[in-house]
Amino acid sequence: MSYDNDNIFAKILRGEIPCEKLFEDDDTFVFMDIMPRADGHCLVIPKTPCRNMLDASPEQLTACLLTVQKMGHAVMAAFDAEGVTVQQFNETAGGQEVFHLHYHVLPRHADLKLRPPGTMADFGVLKEQADKIRAALA
Repeated sequence: MSYDNDNIFAKILRGEIPCEKLFEDDDTFVFMDIMPRADGHCLVIPKTPCRNMLDASPEQLTACLLTVQKMGHAVMAAFDAEGVTVQQFNETAGGQEVFHLHYHVLPRHADLKLRPPGTMADFGVLKEQADKIRAALA
């Protein structure tokens, strides 16, 4: 399978589609998931093209995981969470829907289950949550 330069995350990286950006460095970009399964659910992606972890370079994987760790601490602090769930899917059979490597970072509380997938967020609430994460990163 080849990389599609017109996938939604590639368009976000090019600024063609807006997002609620949380963090960016030379190698990675982080933004809020618009169909969050938990408050503070965000996505970490590499800035360079790769379909998923199966074709990613060691450098892309390393950069992403360093940012995943940073965001895990930030979302836990922002939402007073007791833990964090990190999800990463590869190919259709593995549950991948957007074919650009991405990691889901979800703050977790012992008494709250994840919401079902596929429900669009209220963008005002999403911005409030993003502000809390950005403050935790500062």
